[in-house]
Amino acid sequence: MRRRILLLGLWAATTAVAVLVGVLAVSTVGATIRDRGPVGDEVLRNAPADPSSVPSPDGPAVSDAITGEWGAFDVECRGTWAYGTGVRPDRAAGWRVVSWEKGPDDDVDAVFSDGRNSVDLEVFCNQGRPTLAELERNTLGGDDD
Repeated sequence: MRRRILLLGLWAATTAVAVLVGVLAVSTVGATIRDRGPVGDEVLRNAPADPSSVPSPDGPAVSDAITGEWGAFDVECRGTWAYGTGVRPDRAAGWRVVSWEKGPDDDVDAVFSDGRNSVDLEVFCNQGRPTLAELERNTLGGDDD
């Protein structure tokens, strides 16, 4: 009986330590995982980069537009810093800008909506170039008659 109680106590202590380590790890790294894009010189999987094509962080800014049926989100990279420089919703198709982030930050966001749908873009600088980190599409609740 004593042996079972001792084993149960050891199991409980080991479980508590494992949970504590997990909570500390998530709280330490969690902000990066939850709401930030990667920082630095990450590369897309299976996409070898030509080292001569990677801009220097001290070099000129690199701009690009992330486009889709919603319109465009203009982003500029200066090294690892992203800047949202403009948004151009496709007004003819009914899209409007809900919000957008100017930066500088490790990633910048823009949200577009057409009333029924929304598109949330997150863009970071991958080797000095604007790169789409996440595109989230949502269907908004509407008035059903």
